[in-house]
Amino acid sequence: MISAVIIGAIAVAACVWNMLRRRGVDRCVIPYMAQSRRRRGVRAGEETHVLLCIADHFEPQWGQASASCARERVQNWVRQYPALFGRCRDSDGRAPRHTFFFPMDQYDAGHVESLAGLCRQGFGEIELHLHHDGDNADNLRRAIQRYKSLLAGRHGLLSRRRSNGEIVYGFVHGDWALDNSRADGRCCGVNGELDVLGQTGCYADFTLPSAPSSTQTRKINSIYYAKGNADHPKSHDWGVDVGAGPAPSDALMLIQGPLLLDWRRGKIENGCLQASQPPDMRRLDLWLKAGVRVPSRPDWRFVKLHTHGAPESNQQILLGESMLRFHHGLRRRAGAERNFHFHYVTAREMYNLARAAEAGYSGSVWQALDYDLIPAAFGRSMVAVV
Repeated sequence: MISAVIIGAIAVAACVWNMLRRRGVDRCVIPYMAQSRRRRGVRAGEETHVLLCIADHFEPQWGQASASCARERVQNWVRQYPALFGRCRDSDGRAPRHTFFFPMDQYDAGHVESLAGLCRQGFGEIELHLHHDGDNADNLRRAIQRYKSLLAGRHGLLSRRRSNGEIVYGFVHGDWALDNSRADGRCCGVNGELDVLGQTGCYADFTLPSAPSSTQTRKINSIYYAKGNADHPKSHDWGVDVGAGPAPSDALMLIQGPLLLDWRRGKIENGCLQASQPPDMRRLDLWLKAGVRVPSRPDWRFVKLHTHGAPESNQQILLGESMLRFHHGLRRRAGAERNFHFHYVTAREMYNLARAAEAGYSGSVWQALDYDLIPAAFGRSMVAVV
């Protein structure tokens, strides 16, 4: 009998391991187990501030779309987002805010300007996204500088450091291959890419998690610093937690989204919003349970989600009833639980909050939204009203 139980347990463990390996998360099993003590949901009566950021790998040309299809995808966001969500409000009275990581390899002035108009109404911000292959550090550096000039000079986008006025940007890597992290070396080519990003004004990377993918790091559910290494790929596989000690010099901040096992559904919860993964309040509890935070502000729960918002199938979720119900659900929970607060933030604002927490800031979320980086063209006081 005992032998049968042992054999059954081994069989179950083998099945789980094979599932994890197929989903590209076997390399982070030990870190996941090590986080088990800190991984918990929100306790009753616990002061909680949910910092909610949606990092959209926004690709209007996805699937080799025609020019008219790509244009309609963009215009659909511009038309529907204010109409659907303009009256939704977070605990600070702000409307939902979306971060469009627009691919520099698919730059279209009309698309960017249309999204910029939406952002100027107070509904979000635009940052950098890149697909590249067989690249090198010098070419990457030139390409980023050129694209920064376009976004800042032509469109009045991107943010600046409060201290010196430097134009900076948030980053998402196409195909998840940050720092040449694919096992086959494709979809990047630049070892030490983190250093190039830092040298060109990247304030933080928002690519991870990437599971299911071989590009997934051992470091999970974290906000941390990592440094590039020109001799080795995937130098962000590990790093130093923000707030755990002095920030390493010349290191880049990485802000990860949630990654954990959803035992009830037998799936990996990776913070993705798409047609097969709509948002709901049950998933919110899992995102909070991941425990992405800075030690000095345990009441701040960083929830960075990701999506590809241009394809029509995903627009049905992101610009539809599922997302609207989710926003209403957040409001109902905040109304029912006195200590539960939620805040819509852009990638820049999430970075600012991480920096504030790292510095020991003890004030409100609202007052720290522009802690280090400020918008170049329009201020956070612009709250959308429809």
